[in-house]
Amino acid sequence: MQQMFDVEAVREQFPALSRLHDGRPVAYFDGPGGSQVARTSIDAMTRYMERGGANLHGVFPTSTETEEILAETRAACAAFLGAEPDEVAFGANMTTLTLAISRALSDSWDEDSEIVVTELDHRANVDPWLIAARERGAKVRWIGVDPETLTLNLNDLDQKINPSTKLVAVGLASNAVGTVNDVAAVAERAHAAGAVVAVDAVHAAPHVPMDRESIGADVLTCSAYKFFGPHVGVTAIRRGLFEELPVHRLDPAPDHIPDKLETGTQNHEGIAGVKGAIEFIASLGEGASLSERLLDAMRTVEEHEARLADRLRAALREIPGVTLYAAPDGLRKTPTVAFRLEGYAPLEVCQHAADHGFFIAAGDFYASTLAHKLGLDGSGGFVRAGLAPYNTEEEVEGFIRVLRGLVR
Repeated sequence: MQQMFDVEAVREQFPALSRLHDGRPVAYFDGPGGSQVARTSIDAMTRYMERGGANLHGVFPTSTETEEILAETRAACAAFLGAEPDEVAFGANMTTLTLAISRALSDSWDEDSEIVVTELDHRANVDPWLIAARERGAKVRWIGVDPETLTLNLNDLDQKINPSTKLVAVGLASNAVGTVNDVAAVAERAHAAGAVVAVDAVHAAPHVPMDRESIGADVLTCSAYKFFGPHVGVTAIRRGLFEELPVHRLDPAPDHIPDKLETGTQNHEGIAGVKGAIEFIASLGEGASLSERLLDAMRTVEEHEARLADRLRAALREIPGVTLYAAPDGLRKTPTVAFRLEGYAPLEVCQHAADHGFFIAAGDFYASTLAHKLGLDGSGGFVRAGLAPYNTEEEVEGFIRVLRGLVR
């Protein structure tokens, strides 16, 4: 049974929301670039550092406690992603982890190999694979984006994905325009061809329930700073694939999973904060297990955010000069809203909003292929307003008034 969503109770968990800008309360609409951090995450990091940190494999308390924190956070991430704890590895961020994984996966590729990437993705789930393909002489195929619907064109998957395909990389949701992709359909075709499926869940993680099995991901990667935690990357790699992955590592380093992917000393205090962030999310749901509470919480969050995003999109359509970049109504989207305002550069819109206490962003947000397809490269990209569980109806209405005032 889902809890009623109490946005004021949620807001109390985010110290940053008390900030003022030029005497005004701040409305953080920049969540797609990085959410604010939950108090449970901040407290977990502070507690770790105040009690004394240490490196691993020692017999003294601070070392064994650090190992316990890592184990507990792996279990929490496994529940969040629908994986097993020993399949979860940490790194600096999604991009760094994907570069390392791509280098290892491509070890067996050659000039007869093919990979598939998409035109809708953030470049972090494109360029690592392109680099690896170039180094191995592999061929690259692209799943196109429909510039009208802002969805992936899956009609020719049978031609794009074939027995020569080694890797298919696809995002769970677009960080630029919010489209939630049918990853399960892509994964089904990829697995039928014997290919590995790498899913970028960075943008989706704070907005939609995730389950690695249901979407068919072999590699599922995200970053905690998008879901109310610190700057730590998290990946869940299917055990059989992970065990065989010839990762680049130092010779004395562990050669077993998941440690073999974690090069060097990890950000232990940050990893403690990841667990704190997941505990915050779980507190919003109900259930007998952590997995059940997280699933219930994310359903509740998605409903709250969708209501706000629907209102914002509807209002933007009514403002003269606004071009809204969104998949059609009825198609699943995150609460990330991209638009342009005629007569104003995207940064000018952002500055006007900031002057009134609304923090939004401009650019292509590393979804540069999409921006090119839409003719926005070289002109400042999109204006992007992204909502989070701590945003309110009042904030959305205030933002709408600010945009209307700019047009007037």
